[in-house]
Amino acid sequence: MTALFFQLFGGIGLFLMGMVLLTDGLKAVAGDALRGALVRFTGTPYKAFVSGALVTLMVQSSTATTVTLIGFVSAGLLTFPQAVGVVLGASLGTTGTGWMVSMLGLKVSLGFYALPLVGIGALLRLLTHGRWRSSGLALAGFGLIFVGIDHLQNGMQVLAGAFDLTALPSTGVIGHLTATVIGVFMTVVMQSSSAAVATTLTALHANVINFEQAASLVIGAAIGTTITGALVAIGGSVSAKRTALAHIVFNLTTGVFALALLPVLLEGLAMAQQQLGLDSGPVSLAVFHTTFIALGVMIFLPFSRPYARWIERWLPERGPRLARHLDDTLLQAPAVALESTRRALVNTALEIIDQLDKLLSSAVARVSEQERMEIKEALDKSQRFFAKIPPIADDEPLSHSRIAQLHAIDHLMRLYTRLGLNTTTRNVLAQPPLQGALKQCQETLELARQGLLGRASEDWLVQLEHQAQMLAELRRNERLAILRQTAGGNRTPFDALQALDAIRWLERVIYHTWRLSHYLAGNGSENGAIEAADQLDA
Repeated sequence: MTALFFQLFGGIGLFLMGMVLLTDGLKAVAGDALRGALVRFTGTPYKAFVSGALVTLMVQSSTATTVTLIGFVSAGLLTFPQAVGVVLGASLGTTGTGWMVSMLGLKVSLGFYALPLVGIGALLRLLTHGRWRSSGLALAGFGLIFVGIDHLQNGMQVLAGAFDLTALPSTGVIGHLTATVIGVFMTVVMQSSSAAVATTLTALHANVINFEQAASLVIGAAIGTTITGALVAIGGSVSAKRTALAHIVFNLTTGVFALALLPVLLEGLAMAQQQLGLDSGPVSLAVFHTTFIALGVMIFLPFSRPYARWIERWLPERGPRLARHLDDTLLQAPAVALESTRRALVNTALEIIDQLDKLLSSAVARVSEQERMEIKEALDKSQRFFAKIPPIADDEPLSHSRIAQLHAIDHLMRLYTRLGLNTTTRNVLAQPPLQGALKQCQETLELARQGLLGRASEDWLVQLEHQAQMLAELRRNERLAILRQTAGGNRTPFDALQALDAIRWLERVIYHTWRLSHYLAGNGSENGAIEAADQLDA
């Protein structure tokens, strides 16, 4: 008996370890491409669905896709309605593991022949670098999956001789609910629906359980897989909780429907076995798994936007508006965390630009204390979050991004101080001699706003630089002219200082707007000549 349980638990452990290694290896080999595809191809719910399904098939883990998705939504890289489509795709994509196990792992005993793959993968992991090193990890994981299935098969054959689990109730409400709860428990304990499904397929193949019991176990596994996403979302942002809730509601609803329609689904499957010559064992179970998840997708996908709005009403946004995407759970992925910080800084920059434009457009407009505090809190929170992002010395793009964001924070803090426009400077700006410079400043702020929102032409940064240089030249020329007028007695020293302060205020606003736009637009420090401009006094 001890040997039996050792073999069963060892087989499950090997399968789980193989899945972890395969997932980690594939994510490392094609991680950036997969992340880029997940973000790029999610414009509509249907595109998001296809993206989620394909990424899950690639990494062989809906949990990995969902956890990554929660990070992207928390960082603001994906909107929540887009995330709903990816969740549906991930749920369908995870059924691919069942097909792999039933078509390859159980039809042909690959455990012995997979051992060399484990050895080759381990050597690649130890002796190579870069993508080859990650490929070795994936190859070793792929081999371990089949070694684990082989041990599971041997253990299940012994279990079939020792216990007759098929004698347990498999029909009726009680029987189906019992098997479903066991499926949920298996998935929670293993932290992998793929492992639970593989164990169920192996037990069915060894005649330890009958088909109806296996079908209920698979439904339970589909429900249980939501637990990991829920655990990740605990303590996370509202976006993370929304994504986890979307996953839970979909899988739970689909599982309940599958249980309610189980007799109909089983009857349809029996007809397919007769008409199409479908295998009545593990392959049919893989078909059943894919079918009931696909039915759930067909129900939810056309209504994904109303579904997303319903969840948004259940979980409304809370906390600071400008920095709501700064979630500490993102710190485990520095690239995503940095992008989250950049977006928070962009939101803060847009708010400051709006307030500055309001000050310049009206002689009586003021920035309220509440508005100033909101901006200051966003800047402070961004700086605290930025300081907690772990540095990655050997990742040059991330290093450039960190430096760029430090520059952006510096310019935002300086631009923030310009919100305290005093009455004297405001009156001077309203005078005819400075109307041209005032209009130029307003146009620059509008260009920066459109550029940060992604609505400006491709050369908007060049235009901003040109505007900043023009106003800097104007300040120098006006300074000389005002000083000459003062020396000639045409202007009092007091009026001259006020005029110089007003022109300098406009010039600094445009300068800091240009610089923060440069760094937040993703250019970082690629242009050394432009970065050198930050050495000027502020």
